Amino acid sequence: MIRKPSRNEMRKRRHKRVRKKVHGTPERPRLNVFRSLNHIYAQIIDDEAGVTLVSASTIDRELRPKMQGLTKTEQARLVGKAIAERALAKGITKVVFDRGGYKYIGRVKALAEGAREGGLQF
Repeated sequence: MIRKPSRNEMRKRRHKRVRKKVHGTPERPRLNVFRSLNHIYAQIIDDEAGVTLVSASTIDRELRPKMQGLTKTEQARLVGKAIAERALAKGITKVVFDRGGYKYIGRVKALAEGAREGGLQF
C-alpha cells in the first residue's frame, strides 16, 4: 500500500532543501521561523557558532498581554517587530530569512514584514 507523506514530512523535506542554500554567519545570522497551529516562533541563529542570538514568539511573557484579541496574522506581525527590536539592541541589522519550509504567505509573510518594519534588512 502506498503511503502519502504527511504535511509535516513534506515541510521538513522543503526545509532541508532551503537549508542547503541558507546559512547564517556572524555578519548575517539566519532568521528562522516555526509555525504551529496556534503560535509562531522566530529565532535569529548564528550557524557557525551554533547559537541562538535572539528569539521571540507569541508565548513570550512580554508579548503575551499584547496578543489578546488579535488575529494570528496580526500576532505574527507583532512577533516580527519584537524580534527586530531585540536584534537591533544586540547590534544585528542584516539577516538571512529562513522560512522553514513554509510558503511565503499569511503568518510567515506577516512576520517577515513586521521584522522589516522593525528595521531588519533581508
